Amino acid sequence: MTATKEPSGFSPDITSTPIAPKQRRGGFALIDLYRSAIGKKWVMAITGILLMGFVFAHMVGNLKMYFGAEDFNAYGEFLRRLAYPLLPKTGALWLLRMGLIAAFALHIHAAYSLTMLNRKARPVAYQSKRDYIAVNWANRSMRWTGVIVLLFLFWHLADLTWGVDAVNGEFVYGEVYDNVVFSLERWPVALIYIVGNLALGVHLYHGSWSLFQTLGTMSAKFNPRHNPLRRGFAIGFAVIVAGANISFPIAVLTGVVG
Repeated sequence: MTATKEPSGFSPDITSTPIAPKQRRGGFALIDLYRSAIGKKWVMAITGILLMGFVFAHMVGNLKMYFGAEDFNAYGEFLRRLAYPLLPKTGALWLLRMGLIAAFALHIHAAYSLTMLNRKARPVAYQSKRDYIAVNWANRSMRWTGVIVLLFLFWHLADLTWGVDAVNGEFVYGEVYDNVVFSLERWPVALIYIVGNLALGVHLYHGSWSLFQTLGTMSAKFNPRHNPLRRGFAIGFAVIVAGANISFPIAVLTGVVG
């Protein structure tokens, strides 16, 4: 049997191995998407829509206060009995609360992560002073109004949901109307609600506008000519929600409600 000649430069002692394909980062596709700036912007937009729906529905429900104690307390009982007896009393309400907590957590984390990404991507300030001032004002207002709204939310829960004695010493479970009146007839507390809702209004305006920008620029049908309409919605939504909420402490202080 004739031996075959090895090609020049070939070493039979060396085993050739295939090149391993580039490994993809671990994790689920949604988690990988969330790691990107685009994914974080989408999360902020979607959770923003959910939270906007909540604050609007909450404001509309609170308008029942102007119809008197009976109607307002009935509204509170309606919320506690959602989906009852299919679910235990307050069961559906707690499911909604958990969904809102998740939306809040994702919204806050996405906002913080985007801020960190922007700082790393742009360590040098804008060259145009006008652009620098405009962009920084928008970013800072969203950041600070977001912090104020979050602190106000904890106060609001301690005051009218948890009934913390240090915040609302006259809290009585189920007596929604009396709890609100007792809380808001104290002018320092009324001031907290007014400032908190002013911050909410500013945050809603910038948030609504940013939401449309995020979803619009990612759409093939985005048309900058619709920007005045989007801005009008952002202004109108913020004014309606914040204005109605601010009217409640004013109405209690002036004796319109009480």
